[in-house]
Amino acid sequence: MTENPGRLNGSSPKHHYYGNLRTTFLLTLLLATLAGCNSISTSSRYDPDCKYSLKKRKTHISRIVPGSPVPVTEELPVKVPERSVQQMFSSVRERFGTTYVWGGRSLDGFDCSGFVQYLYEESFQLLMPRTSADMASLGQVVPRRKLQPGDLVFFSNGGRTIDHVGIYMGDNSFAHVSTSSGVRIDRLDSRYYDQRFACAARIIMPD
Repeated sequence: MTENPGRLNGSSPKHHYYGNLRTTFLLTLLLATLAGCNSISTSSRYDPDCKYSLKKRKTHISRIVPGSPVPVTEELPVKVPERSVQQMFSSVRERFGTTYVWGGRSLDGFDCSGFVQYLYEESFQLLMPRTSADMASLGQVVPRRKLQPGDLVFFSNGGRTIDHVGIYMGDNSFAHVSTSSGVRIDRLDSRYYDQRFACAARIIMPD
């Protein structure tokens, strides 16, 4: 059966046009709402201090034990001596200006997550994930107002995914690796990083 394209169920072409327009608008609104769920959720898994913490957070991490052929599994946050945290900060300062190298995690050069990997393994014998996005799913989410030295701070350049990580040093400053100047320290309240701050996580707990 062939229908007149200008009419549907006895409606006029004008009514048919506005009906389609309304349907298109409602579908667009629905899709926009669903897209927003990729970053913000009201489910029980959503943490208001980290809009990227939608997937289940990891509560354990592997740790190297001197003399043992295999790592052990430790619950997060891992208790560490206060002196090891200070030693990590000394390592940060010793490596000021080390060149940015994509995928780097050695003294020849670091990227942001490679630098965190290097420091956390050197200082606490913890085996961290390779990417900043994977690191962001570890441990407890920490409100920005409750940051402690040694916490990890995460950033999103585009607003949808985690793509940068640094280590909180205290006094609103953090160490990280920038593509332009390598290892450096910046302030969280600087306009650039304040606008891109995504969340923070606690991996270690000084004794």
